[in-house]
Amino acid sequence: MTRGSTSANKEPFNLDKLRELVELMDKYDLTDVSLTRADQKWRLRRGSREAPAAAAAPAPVVAATAAVAPAVPEPQVDDGLVEIVSPTVGTFYSAASPDDPAFVKVGSKVEQSTVVCIVEAMKVFNQIPAEVSGTIVEVLVSNGDSVEFGQPMFRVRPG
Repeated sequence: MTRGSTSANKEPFNLDKLRELVELMDKYDLTDVSLTRADQKWRLRRGSREAPAAAAAPAPVVAATAAVAPAVPEPQVDDGLVEIVSPTVGTFYSAASPDDPAFVKVGSKVEQSTVVCIVEAMKVFNQIPAEVSGTIVEVLVSNGDSVEFGQPMFRVRPG
């Protein structure tokens, strides 16, 4: 485990607080949490991701090994399309802000690391990568909709 620190801040981890945070992630089925206070930056991520979500400035990563969930396989649909599903319960946002264009729309080409939407859970905004290369053929949710864990949000034609 690592924690971001400057030369002025060398105090040890508060493992009790870290355990509490991991328990909250498990309780509310969160997959990614980022915290920043002064010069401290913590980021916890459950499960595995082939490509990290795009970020403005990479923060040091705290491995939450005690609460690692198995990777959720992308369900295959009979017509050869792959569904991009929500990794958590939350609110779906198609763009970074109301004035910005949608991350993707029908016809958009995506790569595994392409951010397709944001799912907000408990004031944490999780950028969701496509985790598949192909073309968006269907958007299954609308901006501001509530999504459930595992709920399909997009259908992609691989390729």
